[in-house]
Amino acid sequence: MTATPNCPAVAPASQRAIVWLARADLRPTRQRMALAEALVGDGEHRHVTAESLYAAALERGESVSLATVYNTLRAFCQAGLLAEITVDGTKSYFDTNTHDHPHFYWEDSGRLIDAPADQLQIARLPQAPEGTEIASVDVIIRLRRR
Repeated sequence: MTATPNCPAVAPASQRAIVWLARADLRPTRQRMALAEALVGDGEHRHVTAESLYAAALERGESVSLATVYNTLRAFCQAGLLAEITVDGTKSYFDTNTHDHPHFYWEDSGRLIDAPADQLQIARLPQAPEGTEIASVDVIIRLRRR
């Protein structure tokens, strides 16, 4: 275990989580560290819901409430560490890949993954209404089995 400022006795694998939080100038509280480790500890991008992250935290033996998971995910989004992807206006996924890219969404299982950005072509967007500008374009490609 290594000691770091503001976070004594952190396992070496948690270094990625510490750096991730520091990038956004977020204090590494116990709950943030636990959730950050579950999100980015292995270096892989992932898409999670609050409920799936909560279940993963419990599996890891972390003591965290679902409300804390929701609040922490919101803080990570506000800090620019996560992107929120809303499906059907009711279900939110949180993506560790914050760069613009499309997604595949399986309607039958509720699974969300990255789609190849280099294969997406948007030829033209409608002009934004007077006094506005386009902030982003979200592309979710819905899939279902034949």
